[in-house]
Order: sequence, then C-alpha cells, then structure tokens
Amino acid sequence: MTKEEITGRLFELQDTKYRDFQAKLIPNIAADSVIGVRTPALKAFAKELHKAASSDEKAALAVSDFLSSLPHKYFDQNQLHAFLINEEKDFEKCISQVEAFLPYVDNWATCDQASTKAFQKHKNELLPYIFRWIKSEHTYTVRFAIGKLMQLFLDEDFKPEYLEMVAAVHSEEYYINMMIAWYFATALAKQYEATLPYIEKNRLEKWTHNKAIQKAIESYRITDEQKAYLRTLKIK
Repeated sequence: MTKEEITGRLFELQDTKYRDFQAKLIPNIAADSVIGVRTPALKAFAKELHKAASSDEKAALAVSDFLSSLPHKYFDQNQLHAFLINEEKDFEKCISQVEAFLPYVDNWATCDQASTKAFQKHKNELLPYIFRWIKSEHTYTVRFAIGKLMQLFLDEDFKPEYLEMVAAVHSEEYYINMMIAWYFATALAKQYEATLPYIEKNRLEKWTHNKAIQKAIESYRITDEQKAYLRTLKIK
C-alpha cells in the first residue's frame, strides 16, 4: 500500500450524508475538503495501518510517507493522521509526530481527536512541551496544550499553577476561548476549591467566564449547591 492508496481507501469508506453533516460542524474549513469517513471507520483503519506497519516494511514506508505528506489536502486525512499518532506507544516517536503535525492542524475536531495514549505514562516528560505549546501563536497548538492539561493534569497530577497558566492565555480566537472555558468547567468539577477563586475574581474574559460557568452548571459532577453559587457569579 502507498500513501496514495491510503487516501484512496478513505474515499472507499466515504459516507456522503455524513460528509454533509460533518462539513457543517467545522465551518472554518472548506466543505470540499471533507471526504466523509465516519470516526469508527477511521479509527479502525488507523489500527489496521499501524498493525501492518509494525510487521511489514512496505506498509511501514507507506505510513511514514503519509505522515510526512503535510499539509494534507483532506480533513479526513488529518483525522487519520491524528488516529495514527494515537496508536504510537513509544513516547519519543509520538512526541516527534505530534510536533511535526501540530502546525498543520486547522480545526477543532482533529485537534481534540489526538488523545495520544503514549502521553499518559510520560506526564513529566510531556509537561515541558505543554508549557511551550501553550505560548504558541498557532490556535490549535494552544488548544491542544490546554486540552492536555485538562485531560491529564486535573486529577492526581494536578498543580494549582496549571490553572494560572491557562488563565494567563488571552486570545480573540473562539476555539481557544472555548477550550479555556471547557478547562475551567472541568477544573471546577475536579478541583473546585482551587478553581473557584478564578471565577470569583473574574480572572477570565467575560465570554469565557460565563461559558465556563454554563458548562460547569451542566455537569453532573457539580453539586446543586455549587451550581446555585456559580449562577450568582455570572457577569452581566
């Protein structure tokens, strides 16, 4: 299989109704860049390719060529790229692939799909990259960094300074501010006492502040008493 055949396979998996639906969810990318492959099919294809590449030299070369062919033309190629990275268990290889890919990520869906399993066992090694990514001028690199802090560092690896790091991000970009709101809503659910002062002291921009409260109130992990108090903190 070649990188061209990989793309050809994506078209074989095309669902035109899903394509039309998906294109509406990502308004910042061209509609004709969406092939329309459903997420379960993309994940299965990524697993198939990764498995083949681990035992077959030609498959490994095809996957390597595909990952190196940036920027991709199609949204679904970006999605497949993200899912291939997710399959990589070696931290050094994974971080190298992420670093190469992030500058070309152009939408929230691809950004958020990169769950990167290898990071979960290498959190300390990951932190310096997060600290650098969050200061990037690229929208989805910043969003990715905040997403990793939300996914990996709000439980036993939480430190209060991570809240400060996210609160210090100021942007006009909707997709960054939405992730900041999502982060603080999740932080309220998991680290309520440490997070609450950021809401009480209006540390976030008005829209982000109110969106964080809205999302927190929608969470089943926030108590009714906490929700009632959070409602009083909305900025009018």
